[in-house]
Amino acid sequence: MKIDRMEISGRKGVVVFSDVEPFMINAFRRSLIADVPKMAIDHIEIHLGAISDESGHTYESTTPLFDEIIAHRLSLTPVPTDCDALLKGHLKLKEECSCDGTGCANCQIMYSLNKRGPCTVYSGDLEPLGDEKLKPIDAKIPIVKLTEDEGILIYATAHLGNGKTHARWQAVHAVGYKPIPEITVNQEKVKDADRIAANCPRDVFTVNKKTLIVSDPESCILCRTCENEDIGGIGAVKVNADTTTFLFKFETDGSVDPATAVKYALDYLIAKFGDFETLLSESK
Repeated sequence: MKIDRMEISGRKGVVVFSDVEPFMINAFRRSLIADVPKMAIDHIEIHLGAISDESGHTYESTTPLFDEIIAHRLSLTPVPTDCDALLKGHLKLKEECSCDGTGCANCQIMYSLNKRGPCTVYSGDLEPLGDEKLKPIDAKIPIVKLTEDEGILIYATAHLGNGKTHARWQAVHAVGYKPIPEITVNQEKVKDADRIAANCPRDVFTVNKKTLIVSDPESCILCRTCENEDIGGIGAVKVNADTTTFLFKFETDGSVDPATAVKYALDYLIAKFGDFETLLSESK
């Protein structure tokens, strides 16, 4: 396996793999989805009873939504993960942490949420009990709308987990790949270059002085519309898929950066394949 190109932009990643089999690319896809860990809220304490502000005004600890819905929304709110600590193995699952799951800086983040109506409560209202850089990634995710005299007081705890356990711990999304298309044009048989280019749904072709040019082959989705006889493409354009070279795209929710996700997934697969090889040698 070779990585010919890697482009990281914000929360998105693009990787071009060559000299690779499809099963290896699919294993990488599954590892990104299921194995890359992140921090996510999985324990919530909601205060019951009256809530008073500094002036002594009393608010009812109630909202239009069931507590379960609020808990679900908070659990799916992306919170930061220390990527450097993750790759170095300093972040631990709570059941594997040296604190025996009681809670420490290596396995949990604690948040408080204290709001009074009338207002809309957003993810940005979650306050970390510690470093401000641990505030939620997206500040404008709506949690619940409070009317006058309604209030909410919540203590939430985030722990490390991965996507195979629950969707709240899935850091990587929109994962997909395709073989790099091989597009050849026989200019002698191209009767109407403009028509072929215009019928391509992904604008793969451009026309220069009636010459059909493959300007963006990576956008090709292998639909082979360009080979259609109705537009004069038969014999003029040929599309094949290179099943040893793949264009791989994915996004993260921001809790883990794309470069960290790629490195962790590849390291995880190397370790798993190594364990499998050891088991095979021991079974002989």
